[in-house]
Amino acid sequence: MNRYLILFSFFIFQAFITHAQNYQLSGKISEPGGETIPFTSVLVKGTSKGASANAEGMYQLSLEKGNHVLVFKSIGFKAVERAIVLNKDLVLNIEMEAESYTLQNIVITPNAEDPAYAIIREAIRLRKKHLAESDEFYCMAYTKGMQKLVGAPRKFFGRDVQKTLNLDTNRKGILYLSESQSKFNYKRPGKVHEEMLSSKISGNNAGFSFNKASDLMVNFYENLLLEGSGLSARSFVSPIADNALFYYRYKLLGISEENGIRINKIEVIPRRTNDPVFRGIIYISEDSWRIMGTQLYLSAEAGINLLDTLQISQQFIQVDKTYMPSMSKFEFKGAVIGFKFEGYFIGVFNDYNVKPQFKKGFFTGEILKVTKTVNKKDSLYWANSRPIPLSLEEEMDYHRKDSIALRRQSKAYLDSLERANNRFGLGKLLITGYSLNNRYEKKYISFSPLFSAIFFNTVEGFALKYSVSYRKVLEDRKYYAITPTVRYGFSNKTFTANLQATYFYDPVKRASFLAGIGSDIMDLNNLGTMSLFTNSINSLFFNKNYLKLYKKEYAFLTASREIANGLQASFKLNYSRNYSLKNHSDFTFIKKEGEGYTSNNPFTPDSESPLFPNYRSFALSAGLSYTIGQEYITRPDGKFYQESKYPRLLLNYRKGVKSLFGSDVDYDLVTMEVAKERISTGLLGYFSFAAGAGKFLNNRQVYYPEVKHFLGNNSTAFPPNLRKFRYLDFYTYSTHQQYAEAHIEHNFAGFLTNKIPLLRKLKLEEYIGVNYLTQPQKRNYTEFYFGVQRLGFGVSYGYAFDESKRVAQGFRLAYGL
Repeated sequence: MNRYLILFSFFIFQAFITHAQNYQLSGKISEPGGETIPFTSVLVKGTSKGASANAEGMYQLSLEKGNHVLVFKSIGFKAVERAIVLNKDLVLNIEMEAESYTLQNIVITPNAEDPAYAIIREAIRLRKKHLAESDEFYCMAYTKGMQKLVGAPRKFFGRDVQKTLNLDTNRKGILYLSESQSKFNYKRPGKVHEEMLSSKISGNNAGFSFNKASDLMVNFYENLLLEGSGLSARSFVSPIADNALFYYRYKLLGISEENGIRINKIEVIPRRTNDPVFRGIIYISEDSWRIMGTQLYLSAEAGINLLDTLQISQQFIQVDKTYMPSMSKFEFKGAVIGFKFEGYFIGVFNDYNVKPQFKKGFFTGEILKVTKTVNKKDSLYWANSRPIPLSLEEEMDYHRKDSIALRRQSKAYLDSLERANNRFGLGKLLITGYSLNNRYEKKYISFSPLFSAIFFNTVEGFALKYSVSYRKVLEDRKYYAITPTVRYGFSNKTFTANLQATYFYDPVKRASFLAGIGSDIMDLNNLGTMSLFTNSINSLFFNKNYLKLYKKEYAFLTASREIANGLQASFKLNYSRNYSLKNHSDFTFIKKEGEGYTSNNPFTPDSESPLFPNYRSFALSAGLSYTIGQEYITRPDGKFYQESKYPRLLLNYRKGVKSLFGSDVDYDLVTMEVAKERISTGLLGYFSFAAGAGKFLNNRQVYYPEVKHFLGNNSTAFPPNLRKFRYLDFYTYSTHQQYAEAHIEHNFAGFLTNKIPLLRKLKLEEYIGVNYLTQPQKRNYTEFYFGVQRLGFGVSYGYAFDESKRVAQGFRLAYGL
């Protein structure tokens, strides 16, 4: 009986396979003169199934056997319908004529308002209605990204650009090519869940695509667009935003008709050259006043970073009673320090369901899920399933780089590569550091550069700090690393050495162990004051020894793990013997009359009295960090947090344990903080804040290195940090009691300087800020500052007040990337 059931099942299965057999439809889309029409949408009429032509006008589509009506649509061309009977693979070439946009029966009189304004007002009036129509939906998404160099210098930092980036002899070539297919789910406002089904990266068969369908889902029914995209610190105004008429002028270029629908072609023109707005064409239907297509672009005048232009093209398809994107394409061009690049990201969306009725709890913090099998699809799968055929250039890139990737996996190739890369050079050891890599076994040894290992401070004199790191990479981004470090001061003749080990054992849970043992010379402020290099410059050239140090012999163990989405827990055990130090050198290159070094005790600058007696400390600490609304991407090689829209909360408890292991300390410290950086304020830039408070519940025995420290600043130049005070002493206002601090900064992102012609081209970002601190020895200390910055470098001027008394003012320079 079972045998007959098996046979019956087999015949049913065969019948099903035969019935569902698909054939390939392909061809080329061009104008009557033969010029290709790139990225034309190919749709199956009456469905949301479709594909897109590539940059060379070639298309392909897999369809079931039978009768179909195909619709070919491209912005600026008349739509073409073709009925076909498909019972074998079919080549169907299509010619499309340019759409004729006329102004017949429209009278435009001099000085009268252009008819486009009435159309735009209707589109603005119905903006919210059309926005709500796509309140939730599900679709299948195919995305492809391609970036290439079209020009480059011969050498960069002494390295041959052609060989390093694997370019052709003209220093041109594709840098990144990747495809992916996903199930995409969306629900307003901003809830996304995407599941990647397949992924392919040119030259990396084991990699996972970074493409996300959500990045291409730009909705011009929103007032402001591209917030947090990195293109600019400000958002960009939609051509049909509620206040669009303040930013745009409009011109009706003509009207055409498609399937009985009149479509208005409207040119979008900025009222002011440097406003954060689009240029180009928008297509709006008559009567329903919907967006039917876009060819809009941003230019450097709009304030985008790194790029010269970014064009956003969209085509739409009717799904039930609304219209959804069938294709969305971002094309860009730019140039950075001699490298000229261009590329695109394109998405094809089909199989829509605009009434999915998602279950409660369907949307979580996981916005993209990537499983292990997505990169296992073979070339036959991609040839039959990709809705956009590869261009000849892309085919060649896949073939060449995939072949190279296979060779690179062999031990022979990796060994030959390592022989070249591991060749010793004195310049490497001095300037960049020297590395010995074994990529086949995934073992890496790094020697730090000697240039940064030599420094000066008044405690050690000239000194050397040198480290070597060994790292072993395991599967799925797991790894362990061991780093020994030695340090010697030539004036105080003190040698220290320590060993630190890290084991990152669960990338998905962000779980790790960190342990260390040995001795070191430490900053009295455990938050850090300045780098050894910066302190060396201040000491040797300006007679300023800002850095104050002590010696620490220690052993510690730290464990960290995510225990729920956005909730990270950590625990640390720390034992140390601590020794006060004094200055041993007054050397400087430039002696200044009447100026000299201060002592290593920040509270007695004129005498070398010990800041604290030698003591032992055993302390344990536990911390929780929670990011509200944390979004993340899950991949087999880890969990990747995305920037949250909401603040992060931190809670920490540290206890100094008396008598255990001879410990001399006895205290309990609780601290809390809430912080969020880069909160978008639309056209006004972004806002950042951090506020914290804490209290020693018990301070029976607290030595200076264990007290609560703050990020102060005594120097004119410093690396930027939101929590850093600009005029507060590094050391003297640390506390062993209670405290509260707040830091607020608003970056206007060029909102003001953009209106000044001489400053506009510099793309400066103006900002203002306030820092506040209160503690028993420093009540109501407040700093106010304002300045401008660009790419991490800035200048500001500010004032500091103790209560109502002004105690400091002056310029500050920020540096860093």
